[in-house]
Amino acid sequence: MKFNPNINLSMLTDFYEFTMSNGYFKNGMKDTEVAFDLFFRKVPNDGGYAIMAGLEQMIEYINNLHFSEEDVAYLRGKGIFSEEFLEYLSNFSFSCSVWAIPEGTPIFPMEPVVTVRGPVIEAQLMETMLLLTVNHQSLIATKANRIVQASEGRAVMEFGSRRAQGYDGAIYGARAAYIGGCAGTACTVTDQLFDIPALGTMAHSWVQMFDTELEAFQTYARCYPNDCTLLVDTYNVLKSGIPNAIKAFDTEVVPRGFRPKGIRIDSGDITYLSKKARKMLDDAGYPDVKIVASNSLDEYIIRDMLNQGAKVDTFGVGERLITSKSEPVFGGVYKLVSVFRDGEEIPKIKLSENVSKITIPGFKSLYRLYSNETGKAIADVITKYEENFDGVTEYELFDPQYTWKRKIVTNFTAKKLLLPIFENGKQVYTSPTLKELKNYCQNEVATLWDEVTRFENPHTYYVDLSPDLWQIRENMLQHHNA
Repeated sequence: MKFNPNINLSMLTDFYEFTMSNGYFKNGMKDTEVAFDLFFRKVPNDGGYAIMAGLEQMIEYINNLHFSEEDVAYLRGKGIFSEEFLEYLSNFSFSCSVWAIPEGTPIFPMEPVVTVRGPVIEAQLMETMLLLTVNHQSLIATKANRIVQASEGRAVMEFGSRRAQGYDGAIYGARAAYIGGCAGTACTVTDQLFDIPALGTMAHSWVQMFDTELEAFQTYARCYPNDCTLLVDTYNVLKSGIPNAIKAFDTEVVPRGFRPKGIRIDSGDITYLSKKARKMLDDAGYPDVKIVASNSLDEYIIRDMLNQGAKVDTFGVGERLITSKSEPVFGGVYKLVSVFRDGEEIPKIKLSENVSKITIPGFKSLYRLYSNETGKAIADVITKYEENFDGVTEYELFDPQYTWKRKIVTNFTAKKLLLPIFENGKQVYTSPTLKELKNYCQNEVATLWDEVTRFENPHTYYVDLSPDLWQIRENMLQHHNA
């Protein structure tokens, strides 16, 4: 059977989601109302923050949840599912409520970034796709934002399609990279689908196709005089690449009434070469020509290049961005936090000898406190769902683990981060445009202190529990350890 690109993603589940759901159905639990939280435990690269992404694709997935005749027939063929359960899947109708943090928002370990409340089977069957979508795009958006931060205002282009983990990785990775701050992508279909600027010039093969490098450059310049960027490292950057680029600019671009756009260096000691190239271009009358650097870059290399005085205007970043090579896993998990019976909430907790794996029980809300004085984010507070900050002018923060660490904050604004996405199965949220998400991400990251956004040993951003929620967790810990 050939791969079908139109595969029903409702079937992209771990098999245990079906076996458990069948068990719930057979034991009269299919309508039991529950709440699940999606959260992560550790920021990639030991960073101080991550970036939320993937919500729009999560919404599309939920809106298309269904099981076709072929899907049900496949499950029937496994010989372990009841006919009543299979009939339920045939008539599946989504009815959960979903809350999520908007894309582009800085997020932190242990806080819920997605919450699902509704019948247990519906909530359970979503687990794999919700995790897959949010984990992947949040990973790439986070990596992109770090690289953009390192570039110190210079444009970063996502160049990684050919090294991505499959075509979905290329397409949605480029989308996430744009949210994280990249200026554009080399991936044409991402421009077609999401209106993200597709950028690119030439490969070395173009230069090799001609008898001389100069002929290659002049031919290209005649084709694109208004958008001419030349790749200058096929043979020798300083001895032939830059001189031939200047000749092509002189003979084919300027006489047509245009200014050349740039040159790209894709190998060698780019810091050294960019300094020499800048002087050669300036001396030739092209101080406005941009220097683009590519070749296995990441945030650490870019930071070092700029610290060493590299004269680079734009960075093209490929495999180390699109695969988040330095840490290719975003460890989001999806855990049961509450069961509702007869209108009463019964919080649930998962314990572990590993303290970081102990969950925060209960159906919750999440607030970010911003200083009215500086505009900076002070802390996030996870609360019981019914709690709010209306009228609160003074609040005592305390570390949920080291409770003697306390701080009273005043003169702040509390912003609710978990927004309604679906109410009883109906979508109530409209995704912003990608340009809006990119700008929102930039603005929200700017509310973080530099100590949180630095690469090495970042300050731990406070994620606290409200006193009521902390007490619930403490009581449950004591009860289970009694």
